[in-house]
Amino acid sequence: MANNLKLALRLNLDGAYIPSFNKSILPLKFKKDGFLVLGSAHNLKEINIKKRQGVNLLFISPIFKILKKNYFLGTIKYNILANKFGKKTIALGGINQTNIRIIKNINCYGFASISYIEKYKFNGKKYF
Repeated sequence: MANNLKLALRLNLDGAYIPSFNKSILPLKFKKDGFLVLGSAHNLKEINIKKRQGVNLLFISPIFKILKKNYFLGTIKYNILANKFGKKTIALGGINQTNIRIIKNINCYGFASISYIEKYKFNGKKYF
């Protein structure tokens, strides 16, 4: 469920996603055991908000250059932000065949990508 923690709990879902633009801080009473709260952030200010929102797993982006934006974090800034969050993070943004091997050298739990997965389809092969 995206951007509606209350509804996700009411529907007895396993979790919810809070996008970076959502700055609302809900009381922790809305969380239940085993309920996973995912979030996304692009900078330290957003990471601090996600920590107060009780996010368990955080997408940090963009790690690499993407077409939609003129900036990207790079590996050093990504690692700094991931360390500030203090929990598991997922690298997102600009991941392609050239830079995917870099992912194993940063402080992340995993990565997410739409265009890379669509392009290479993986077919059960290990790419990094």
